[in-house]
Amino acid sequence: MTAIQMVHVVDDDPGVLKGIQRLLSAHGFAVRAFASSKDFEEQADPYEADCLILDVHMGPTTGIELMERLILSGCKAPVVIITASDSDHVRKAASKVGCSAFLQKPIPANVLIDTLRSLVGSGFKGSKYGRS
Repeated sequence: MTAIQMVHVVDDDPGVLKGIQRLLSAHGFAVRAFASSKDFEEQADPYEADCLILDVHMGPTTGIELMERLILSGCKAPVVIITASDSDHVRKAASKVGCSAFLQKPIPANVLIDTLRSLVGSGFKGSKYGRS
């Protein structure tokens, strides 16, 4: 029997947040959803997460800034950065902090599920972008 994997999702778009939460739950993941990085920092225990999904553009703290703080605090969970505004600048910033995967919205359901399964199913704790 496989243990249920815990995924924390942080996105300020309620529709995206609810959609990801429903999709992941339907595929057997436990999910905690947060509408802002502030909510996440006040309510979450990032050490219970097997993976984090962070939106780039949230005010006032971006997903990349949140990821940097998590890394500095010792969190080792893989991070999937998601964005509707893809650019070389954003990809480079995500890569620099060591995100495990970078996905552009709208994210096909199978791509998100396959990405999470490959990250948490293998016990992945590093980054395919060079940081480990």
